[in-house]
Amino acid sequence: MAENTTEVLTGTGVLAVAIGFLVFATGATSFSVGGSSYPLSASFRSAEGVKVGTDVRMAGVKVGTVTGLTLNPQTFRADATFTMQQDIEIPDDSAISISSEGLLGGNFVEVIPGGSPFNLDPGGEIEDTQSSVSLITLLMKFVAGNGDE
Repeated sequence: MAENTTEVLTGTGVLAVAIGFLVFATGATSFSVGGSSYPLSASFRSAEGVKVGTDVRMAGVKVGTVTGLTLNPQTFRADATFTMQQDIEIPDDSAISISSEGLLGGNFVEVIPGGSPFNLDPGGEIEDTQSSVSLITLLMKFVAGNGDE
């Protein structure tokens, strides 16, 4: 009888910890059920470090998510599609760039709002894009020097 009680208590504890991790993970990743959003797109020369699920941020706040990333065979550019929160309207002259959270952090897509009085319609495209910068390429240039000294 004592063995069964111990097993039941251990199993209950493990289940409680698993539920705790699930609650923490959904809160930490800003997972939400429902909510309305609208699609936008952008074309990057390089989308290194971006994948489906990458955060779209404005002023450091998550406002959307990358939903698709494909190579355009005509332009050889990375076409990204993403969703934005319905209550955030983006001016049609806004810019978008791929930014890094730091040396060891991941990348995210940053929307830099413009000043136009007109907003992008759902399904619109942000045309002013800045691609990701490869940290390895920058380090190689720094190590090699440019020879102009």
